[in-house]
Amino acid sequence: MNNQQIVVSSSPHVRDETTVSQIMWSVVLALVPAVIAALYFFKFQAFLIIVVSVFGSVLTEYIFQKARGKKITISDGSAVITGILLALTLPPTIPLWLVLLGSAVAIGLGKQIFGGLGYNPFNPALVGRAFLLAAYPVMMTNWMLDGATTATPLNLITKGITTDYWSLFIGHIGGSLGETSALALLLGGIYLVYKGYINWRIPLGMLGSVFIFSFIFGQDPLFHLFAGGLMLGAIYMATDMVTSPITKRGRWIFGIGAGIIVMIIRLWGGYPEGVLYSILLMNTTVPLLDRYTRPRSLGEVSS
Repeated sequence: MNNQQIVVSSSPHVRDETTVSQIMWSVVLALVPAVIAALYFFKFQAFLIIVVSVFGSVLTEYIFQKARGKKITISDGSAVITGILLALTLPPTIPLWLVLLGSAVAIGLGKQIFGGLGYNPFNPALVGRAFLLAAYPVMMTNWMLDGATTATPLNLITKGITTDYWSLFIGHIGGSLGETSALALLLGGIYLVYKGYINWRIPLGMLGSVFIFSFIFGQDPLFHLFAGGLMLGAIYMATDMVTSPITKRGRWIFGIGAGIIVMIIRLWGGYPEGVLYSILLMNTTVPLLDRYTRPRSLGEVSS
């Protein structure tokens, strides 16, 4: 009798030669324009925040894997991505010890506690940001631009002060390190779509629903597209392969749902930004979306 082990796994079953490491480091490459923009607008402080966040993420991953007796996989780039993404969601004035704490929470509680890469139900970087925002709200909402304290465009518009589209597009505004330059984020996003490493349905669904929803309720659609962390979240976080649906219909629902939640929070919530919570909430729906949007198998009869 043949004793060869049979591996049974869930779909999808399509395989190619692309490795996890290749995908992860390609995402890191795609984030380079956003990192350069952060360094240009926020100078050396941005460099320190990014370095500390990446260091904390990689170190935490190493400690957890070592303690669990698992293979050390810090070279695959996944922890580096979490560190960069977390850094890009942080204000330029945040203390470095908080950056280190946030990166430890992102990897430890957002990823390793569930079993590591491929098992986490939530985007780790957003878990880290959510923790910091809940525990240290004042430090997480202290913005600066050109050496002066300022407010984000989403804060300013509540006071009737608008920001011109060009400043929003290139990133010369107050905000988190990577939430300012829509241009830099789009450049990286186009590269990832071209490589096939992210699916275009999720960001298009999220950005499209924000545009339509804001138009319906008398808001400026272009302002809401470029302001805040929408571009960063839609392109780099909502599309996370582990925490997003694998079906086409599921991806549309995920993106559209996230966009609607963003606008509900922005229009009627007590917090001016809703990207963080919209993606985390939609992460919870992924198992159901994958289950109920699964294409019918050939010959399958609906019950």
